Amino acid sequence: MPNIRAPRIHLGPDHENTLTDGIERGGGVLVPLADADAVVWAQGPDMFPAELPDSVRWVQLPSAGVESWLAAGLVDHRRIWTSAAGAYAGSVAEHATLLLLAGVRGLAEQARAASWRKAEFDARVGTLRGATVAIVGCGGIGRAMIPLLTAFGAQVLAVTRSGLPVPGAAETVDATRTAEIWSRADHFVIAAPATADTAHLVDADTLARMKPTSWIVNVARGALIDTEALVRALGDNTIGGAALDVTDPEPLPAGHPLWTLPNALITPHIANPATGLTGALAEHVRANVERFAAGEELLAVIDTERGY
Repeated sequence: MPNIRAPRIHLGPDHENTLTDGIERGGGVLVPLADADAVVWAQGPDMFPAELPDSVRWVQLPSAGVESWLAAGLVDHRRIWTSAAGAYAGSVAEHATLLLLAGVRGLAEQARAASWRKAEFDARVGTLRGATVAIVGCGGIGRAMIPLLTAFGAQVLAVTRSGLPVPGAAETVDATRTAEIWSRADHFVIAAPATADTAHLVDADTLARMKPTSWIVNVARGALIDTEALVRALGDNTIGGAALDVTDPEPLPAGHPLWTLPNALITPHIANPATGLTGALAEHVRANVERFAAGEELLAVIDTERGY
C-alpha cells in the first residue's frame, strides 16, 4: 500500500539545493540519517556510511555505472538500491551522435590539419544517410539516440539483453546474438554496462569483422574495448576510426597513441558535463521519490547478479 506519510529522505554527504528541491518536489522531507526511510547519495562510495539504519528501505546512488559500489561491497540485499541510469541519457545521446557524425564526416583529422588538404580529405567524408548504426546496449542512451540518428537518415540496429522490440529501431536483437552485428552494421555505438561479461566486448576478432569504413563510438566504459587491439586496428586502417568519450586506461595518459592516431577522436569523459549533472540527477530523484511515496516500482533498480 502507498505510504500514508511523506517519505523521510536523508541527503548525503551534504545538502545541495538542487537535489533538496528534487526531493521536496517528489513529496519527500529531509531528515537525519537515523530517522530516514531512504537515502539519496550525491558522491562516490568512499564517503558512504559504513552502516545504514534498519529503517532505510531504499538508497539512490548518483551514477549510472555502479561497478565501484558493487566492488566496495556496499550494495546489499536488505533494501532497494537504484542507480542514475537513464538520468543523463539525453546529454550522452547528444554527445555520442556528435562523435559518430564527426567521425563519419572525417572531422577528426581535418580539425588537426594545418594546411588546405581538400583533395585528400574529400574522399574520406562519409554520411549517415542510408547507414545502419548498431547500438550495443540500447537502453536509455540508445533510445534517446534513435530519433537523432533517424533524423540524419540512418537506421538503428538495437542490441538489448531481452531482445524485445525497441521503439524506432529497424531491428532489435538480444545480446546473445551480438556476434552477428559486427559484419552487418556500418557503424557502432557502445552503450552497454560494464560487467564481467562485457569486458573487452570489442576485441581484435570483433574489429576484424567490421567494415573498413566503420566508426565505433564508446560512451559506456573504456574496458568494453580492448585498447591495444583498437590501436592496432586504427593503425592498420582495419576500421574507419574510433571516437571515444571513455578509455582504458582512464584518464588516457599523455603520449598514448590514441592521442595522435589520425582516425581517433577523444573527448575526456564529458558526455555528461559537470554543469548538467546535478539538475539531471535531481529530476531522476524527484521521480523516484514520487514512486517511493506511492509504493510504485522505482526507476533503475540495481540487479547485483547482472552488475547494473
